[in-house]
Amino acid sequence: MRSRHIRAAILVGVAVVSAALSYCHSAQAQVPAAAQPHRTLLVRTANSIWGLGAPVAVFAAQVHQESAWKPEAVSRVGARGLGQFMPATASWWCELNKLSPADCQPHNTTWALRALVGYDKYLYDRTPTHYGAYDRMWVALRGYNGGLGHWQREAAVSGAAQPTRQQVDAACGKARRAAVHCRENLGYPQRILVDLQPRYLSWGPGL
Repeated sequence: MRSRHIRAAILVGVAVVSAALSYCHSAQAQVPAAAQPHRTLLVRTANSIWGLGAPVAVFAAQVHQESAWKPEAVSRVGARGLGQFMPATASWWCELNKLSPADCQPHNTTWALRALVGYDKYLYDRTPTHYGAYDRMWVALRGYNGGLGHWQREAAVSGAAQPTRQQVDAACGKARRAAVHCRENLGYPQRILVDLQPRYLSWGPGL
């Protein structure tokens, strides 16, 4: 009887280890090959701008969502590069950071990753400080996708003095943003933080 119990315990242990190894392999396999050449630069850029412990996995997931790691990517509306910056946003960002027009290069990998990570920091620093890090990043990502001004106006019409992130989400489309854009804007942080971020946790910290 005892030997049967021991054999059963061993089989269960083997099954658990096998499942864990299979999961890790599957998660790693979900990181596209196109991402690997950019890993070192992204980690270095994130730590330079955000400090050590930067949420690297979030930024990697965002690049994945924006451009599928294709530096030459151009969207149907004209967004360009790894970070999919619109020309007007790229020009504004370069002016803000005192970069010349010649140095404003959305298709340049270094520029694109610095701009994406830097713009995220710019937006994050303007989110409600009483929110936790996860909710602040959620708001920053909504701002990256659809403009922080829209989020701020929706917060103002939410009906709460200090609305939660969820209350502002519920107010999407009730200020100046057309409601037709809410599905994409609300889905953007969901896709990055919930769906894609776990794939990149081996690259660095997440949220």
